[in-house]
Amino acid sequence: MQFRQQALSKLQSPEELDLPVRLARPQGLLVLAVTVVVMVAACVWAVTGSVSSTLKANGILTYAQGSYVLQTPVTGQVTGLYVKEGQRVRAGAPILKVQTAQGNRAVRAIDAGRVTALVARIGSVVTTGSDVATVEKTGSTRDPLLAMLYVPATGAGNVDKGSDVDLNVPQAQQYGVLRGTVKAVGRAAETKRQVTDFVGDSSLAGEFTKGGARVPVLVELTKADTKSGYAWSSDGGPPYPLASMTLTSGSVHLADQRPMDWLKP
Repeated sequence: MQFRQQALSKLQSPEELDLPVRLARPQGLLVLAVTVVVMVAACVWAVTGSVSSTLKANGILTYAQGSYVLQTPVTGQVTGLYVKEGQRVRAGAPILKVQTAQGNRAVRAIDAGRVTALVARIGSVVTTGSDVATVEKTGSTRDPLLAMLYVPATGAGNVDKGSDVDLNVPQAQQYGVLRGTVKAVGRAAETKRQVTDFVGDSSLAGEFTKGGARVPVLVELTKADTKSGYAWSSDGGPPYPLASMTLTSGSVHLADQRPMDWLKP
């Protein structure tokens, strides 16, 4: 009853009705203002802003024609080698000599290029269709190098011709990254066999296709007046030329996306 009497007396006393009512403290108004500013900025960025992203992939520095695995058309014992690894050969040049039941036969290069690997050795026995060498197809030392990257099939659709690419060359990491642009994008994912046919090495092909389907992306290196002949993120790059069949990894810069595009079906 005591509290009830106090409440009734408060209602009956109008002496505090003319006092101003404080709706919010100054600190609360400041927080509200900051929140409104942040929301407005977020809305503006969602409409006009963009997000940059990259797609990483492994690959190799090579020539546009790629490599091929030379296979022997006969069965017999290898009795002679006409070339050494690293040597350039013309189309039809003899690579090795095989002694067969019908006499000595020469296994010849299919296309001109550089012998990057000799599988067969003198004294070894080869059978028809077995691999004996790998030849990188190139007509001249002046042919420009390219990078072949094998990107995940799930992201290949976002790669556009002309996109910038930063290539990391392990032997030249101290000189920054090698610059390039996408020259062509494969139409479909390639099998390990198809990758082997281009790089000429089944173990490399296995590494490039590990973890799922891969789409080939051909990267044209940006030329520059440097020792290597190509542009780098550093001033001059390495003080030596680049060699083909060098492993590399690349970051492909994808087209900028607007946040509002994520909401589109």
